[in-house]
Amino acid sequence: MHQIRKTARVAGLLYLFVVLTGPFVLIYVPGKLFASGDATATATNILAHESLFRAYIVVEIVSELLFVFLVLALYRFLKGVGQQLAAIMAILILIDAPLAFLSVANHVATLTVVRGADFLAVFDEPQRNALAMLFLNLDKQGVLVSEVFWGLWLLPLGLLVYRSGFLPRLLGGWLIINGLAYITMSFTGLLLPQYLNTVSTIATPILFGEMAFMLWLLIVGARVQPSAVTAL
Repeated sequence: MHQIRKTARVAGLLYLFVVLTGPFVLIYVPGKLFASGDATATATNILAHESLFRAYIVVEIVSELLFVFLVLALYRFLKGVGQQLAAIMAILILIDAPLAFLSVANHVATLTVVRGADFLAVFDEPQRNALAMLFLNLDKQGVLVSEVFWGLWLLPLGLLVYRSGFLPRLLGGWLIINGLAYITMSFTGLLLPQYLNTVSTIATPILFGEMAFMLWLLIVGARVQPSAVTAL
C-alpha cells in the first residue's frame, strides 16, 4: 500500500474512533443524567448512575487524546500540500485541547460535589447540588467556545483537501462549509442563545461533512498519482 494511502487510512481510523465516542459524550450521557434547570434531579441521576458518569469522564479523556492524534496524523498526511496550512490546522486543535481537559476537570469536580466529600460538610445538600450544576453549566458554555475551534480547524483542512489532488474537491468544500456552520452555532449560542436550537437544526445536515471525509479516508484512502507522491 502506498504510504499516502496508508497514512490516510490511519487518519480515517482515528477519526472513526473520535466519531464513535462523540454521541456518548455529547448526547447519550447528558440526555440520560442532566436535567436542565433541576440541580436536585441532576445530582440524583449522577449518584444513581455513578459508574456511567465515571465512564463518561474516561471516554472524554480518551476521545480528546484520539482527537489530538488524529490532527497530528492529518498534519503528516497533508503537510506536503501546504505545510503552513497544515500547521495552522494542528495548532487550532492543540489550542482547544486544554479547554476539553478543563471540561473533564469540571466533571470530576461535579462528581466530588454530589458525593459530598468531607471538606464540603459546610454546605447543605441543596447548596452542593447547585454547585454541581454550576460546574455542568460551565462545561456547557465551554462547549460553545470549543465549537469555534471545531469550526476554525476545518477551514485549513478543507483548503488542504481541496488543493490536494488526491482527495475529492467536493469534500474540501464541504469541510469548509462544515467549519463555518460550527462557528455560526458557537456565536449564536454566545450572542443569541434563544435561536441556538433553530440554527442547530438547520446546520445539522451540513455537519455530516466530517462524517463523509472520515468515511472517504477509511474506505478509499487517497487517489495516488505520481504528482501527489510526497515524502511523508
